[in-house]
Amino acid sequence: MKTGSPQRCRWHGHAAGAELEQAVAHEILHQAQAGVRRHGAFRFVLAGGATPRRVYELLRETRADWPAWHIYFGDERCLPPEHPERNSRLAAEAWLNHVAIPRRQIHALPAEHGAEPAAAAYAQTLSSAGEFDLVLLGLGEDGHTASLFPGHDWGEGPDAPATIAVHDAPKPPPDRVSLSAARLSAARAVVFLVSGEAKRRAVADWRSGKRIPASAIAPAAGVDVFLEAALLD
Repeated sequence: MKTGSPQRCRWHGHAAGAELEQAVAHEILHQAQAGVRRHGAFRFVLAGGATPRRVYELLRETRADWPAWHIYFGDERCLPPEHPERNSRLAAEAWLNHVAIPRRQIHALPAEHGAEPAAAAYAQTLSSAGEFDLVLLGLGEDGHTASLFPGHDWGEGPDAPATIAVHDAPKPPPDRVSLSAARLSAARAVVFLVSGEAKRRAVADWRSGKRIPASAIAPAAGVDVFLEAALLD
């Protein structure tokens, strides 16, 4: 698993709200069609948190070759499966429970078992996944992405593990599991979705070249950042 190359970013500014969400949904569907044409499947890593909810709802309203989709999660919180703060629950309620993706192709991260056991189990799941077709990520106010936080191990370099057990996260819950920067970078395409005025400082730091967790995601093809145009001012 190789990474460490400088990140290349393409910045796509859109009006806040529907225009931005529709642009990201369109890009996801474009990448899905390309993946299915290329090798008969679409391996897609989902972002957590509330920001992508509307994008997932838009996907729910769309026709797609759902049986070809394989779903993975970029991170998860160590909470019971039905807890409202679980990333898997949000995605299921907004989208996955309503489309014909086979259940066996939705690979939830078993964080309810604790950070270390879940990280080990998910690393095994990912060992047969190969290169992702698309990774969707968000950006936190502190520059974090997935559950890779400033001051913590981001899992970079050729010897980095696929998954990281996270403790003492700066936002609750403190225990989480995240795909490493190296594993998130093992993708044909990476898309960031960024919205909200609170992200302005993180975007400015990122664009200025400051090292933040989001800047550690460096796939060979570069990353596409879809964000509110006002955040580019």
